[in-house]
Amino acid sequence: MPYDQELLDRVRLIVKRKRSVVELKMFGGVALMVHGNMACAIRNDELFVRLGNAGAEAALEEEHVRVMDVTGRPMKSYVTVSAQGIANDSDLRRWIERGIAYARTLPKKP
Repeated sequence: MPYDQELLDRVRLIVKRKRSVVELKMFGGVALMVHGNMACAIRNDELFVRLGNAGAEAALEEEHVRVMDVTGRPMKSYVTVSAQGIANDSDLRRWIERGIAYARTLPKKP
């Protein structure tokens, strides 16, 4: 299974009323897009979060967070939050909100 269905269900509950958040299959999982920009994605039982270079660097100081690396090339503006880091809904919501907030700062894509 490329993504954890239970985690996707939890994410959907958090974003269901958020305008302009769209699901898209990406990275072998499901991504949440805001105006065409990825905010976060689910792959297996982990969450990828886009925070920008400075935000990602700061987030690496937190527990259960590492650099996102899907292809063997680390992506500096993204982090991966392990299942332990999103085990409760308040932590999951916090990470999703951070990703959405960053994606909203980016120019809209057509």
